[in-house]
Amino acid sequence: MITHIQGKLVEKNPTDVVIDCNGIGYLINISLHTFSQIPDQEALKLYTHLQVREDAHTLYGFASLAERELFRLLISVSGIGTNTARTMLSSLTPKQIREGIATEDVALIKSIKGIGLKTAQRVIIDLKDKILKIYDIDEVSVSQNNTNKDEALSALEVLGFAKKQAEKVIDKIVASEPEANVETIIKLALKNL
Repeated sequence: MITHIQGKLVEKNPTDVVIDCNGIGYLINISLHTFSQIPDQEALKLYTHLQVREDAHTLYGFASLAERELFRLLISVSGIGTNTARTMLSSLTPKQIREGIATEDVALIKSIKGIGLKTAQRVIIDLKDKILKIYDIDEVSVSQNNTNKDEALSALEVLGFAKKQAEKVIDKIVASEPEANVETIIKLALKNL
């Protein structure tokens, strides 16, 4: 119903802000991520999600549409309420959460306060396909952020190869052979450089 609020920032706390919009002050709950994105100037626009319950109408605010979209995906998971979703967005950046879900990093999701093993697994099972589809994350490119790739890249840099050129070659190798170890990656890269 209320998709965004734009007005004068009256109060700013790590968990909420008050925005004066034409004489009405709106209390909007925010994540630490949004808090860090909010400038200290008076004019402020936040994208909002209105939660209507029997006992309360609560507004949640987000610095970006992407964060709001992720919040809505998280609360669609059984067992994840608005407070848990806000805690998740306060503990990790939206990008970290998206990549954690896409790469099935249960340990990362479980590291968030209040998220147990079962809930972390449910989040990944329920949201992985949606995250991959919405954010167009290529599963291979996400899992490429592995230590083998990084070690191989630094080794090639030490050997005097240009980082960008070496990175392109390594990316191709990791895409075709995701299970390759550092040694194999370096050997194949040397043949292609």
